[in-house]
Amino acid sequence: MRNPTCRHFVTYSGLRLPLKLLNEFDAASLHNRNTTFFRGHYDADERLIRLGKLVYGERELQHVYAYHANGALRRAEITGTEDEMTVLEFDEQGLPLPC
Repeated sequence: MRNPTCRHFVTYSGLRLPLKLLNEFDAASLHNRNTTFFRGHYDADERLIRLGKLVYGERELQHVYAYHANGALRRAEITGTEDEMTVLEFDEQGLPLPC
């Protein structure tokens, strides 16, 4: 299996998971960014498997995603600034399962 690729973005869109990262910029530009950006890690199928929101170099938010064999979102682990994790599970159609 190939290592995940890491890419950098200015922002995201949408309310549904997985988030969609937008406005990609080159990693060489990181030294010019001293505020907020998103770092996305993608698997060999170009699915977002991990994202982090970095603010002044500190992680403010992290999402870790897992997928069903059909490509639908299976699990989302969301960690905020207080390192409190929320885990969401989804069925094979990508619909949220009850807690």
